[in-house]
Amino acid sequence: MLAVVALEPRTQGGGKPLRYEVTTTLTPQEALAQAITYFGRGGQGLEVTSKDDFSLVFQGGGGYVAVTARPGDKTTLDLETREWDYAVRQFMAEVH
Repeated sequence: MLAVVALEPRTQGGGKPLRYEVTTTLTPQEALAQAITYFGRGGQGLEVTSKDDFSLVFQGGGGYVAVTARPGDKTTLDLETREWDYAVRQFMAEVH
């Protein structure tokens, strides 16, 4: 069962960014690779605008998705989005 944790109140289009957290058994590197596949050009069509060892930022369609991976017993993914809420929730269901 997927436990979605919304870290800020949900707002409709153009409002404050939405923040989520989900845990996964994937390593941080595996989770970020899956994010590239899901949100990148071959998936949702977003462009990677920033990338480092534990985070990615995608932009496109008037919004963005930021993914940060925190290692531990399970990897915790912090996700922030504007305009891509539905896609982020679908991604979270896939990696959970």
